[in-house]
Amino acid sequence: MKHFYNTLFLNNRFFYALATIAILFVVGFFAPIFFEVSKVLLFVLTILTFVDVFLLYKTKNAIQIERYLPERLSNGDENKITLQLTNNYPFVAHLSLIEELPYQFQKRDFFFHQQLKQRQEKTIHYNLTPKERGVYFFGNVNVYASSRLQLATKKYILGEEKELKCYPSFLKLRDFNIQAFNNSTISYGTKKVRRIGHSLEFEQIKEYVSGDDVRTLNWKASAKRNQLMVNQYVEEKSQSVYAIIDKGRAMQMQFNGLSLLDYAVNTTLAISNIILRKQDKAGMLSFSTKLEDWVVAERRSSQMSLISEALHNIKTNFSESDFSTLYAVVKRKITHRSLLILFSNFETIDALNRQLPYLRALAKNHLVLVVFFKNTELDILTNAKAETIQEVYDTIIAEKFMYEKKQIVNELKKYGIQSVLTKPADLTGNTINKYLELKTRGLF
Repeated sequence: MKHFYNTLFLNNRFFYALATIAILFVVGFFAPIFFEVSKVLLFVLTILTFVDVFLLYKTKNAIQIERYLPERLSNGDENKITLQLTNNYPFVAHLSLIEELPYQFQKRDFFFHQQLKQRQEKTIHYNLTPKERGVYFFGNVNVYASSRLQLATKKYILGEEKELKCYPSFLKLRDFNIQAFNNSTISYGTKKVRRIGHSLEFEQIKEYVSGDDVRTLNWKASAKRNQLMVNQYVEEKSQSVYAIIDKGRAMQMQFNGLSLLDYAVNTTLAISNIILRKQDKAGMLSFSTKLEDWVVAERRSSQMSLISEALHNIKTNFSESDFSTLYAVVKRKITHRSLLILFSNFETIDALNRQLPYLRALAKNHLVLVVFFKNTELDILTNAKAETIQEVYDTIIAEKFMYEKKQIVNELKKYGIQSVLTKPADLTGNTINKYLELKTRGLF
């Protein structure tokens, strides 16, 4: 009986009809004919309501639902959720569905209105875009069912509660694989080029043909064959590449709902996949006041899983990053020359100058690639028409900060440090292109 009361609701249509009857009762005091009509209508409404309730509760498990969730959520991407509805009522059912979404989405009115014929099945698809990594708890699906009369509603609590982990963006990995290995693309850095004669890994000895680099002539083999022979080389493989993520306060800035740290984390996962596909060794670490989340650069089948798990719980803090600790640990633990891709953010040239000595020290033994971000909000300020003194002032300050970003690029270049200055939305593509460019040029 308690379950019956907790699941039964009277609809607005019932109360509208009841209010109309009440008005007729009032009118009946002045015109007795309406009083008699009101009693008949009240009796009919009562009978119809009981009939409606009987129809709703007569069929057991009348409404069934299956919710299909992905095994894990991809941060910053659209994740597809599917609801499979089944109406076992012998009549057309009017349904209202309310999803108990995780609190991270801050949606308390996420509902659907559906109308299902008798014994009909229907599939509903919708997308969710998480903006932060962590654990997401999905509750039940509340379904409110009504018959054609729509005087009463029965509530169903369906669907299983489930926890899902939200990992760095992995749904776009396939897209970036296609870009990196598509021979038809003409964008520099995304074309797969078979390097001959300019890299360090020996492939074979072959006959000399016009156009071969004469510096690769193999005189001993030429003497044996009595014709010119050359050494042929291909891109060097099994080189170590480390993605280093700055977790300091500079990475807390938000763009389109994602922090700079989230953009860096998503890019680290994507570029690690490309690195492994290119037969290199992928590794990563994060730092702020100390080094954490260390994954040694290896080329093994479980490497992507290790990197994904390490990236899952990375959070920013309010401390200024300690580049001296980064230098000390890298010098001690990474003993062979590697490509270090550092994801950080420098807003001013002074901020760079404080860390430049450590970057220069790292660059002595490794190839350092500093990836930092354009402030897209400054573009809006500089492109807007300034009409007041305050707006002119804001435009000048914005242009000053944009100019300092370009100064940072030139300052890094002066000391042989590679750099990528990019919009947050273009981070993954630009970083992958730069890695492919450096590899093609044989710089590491």
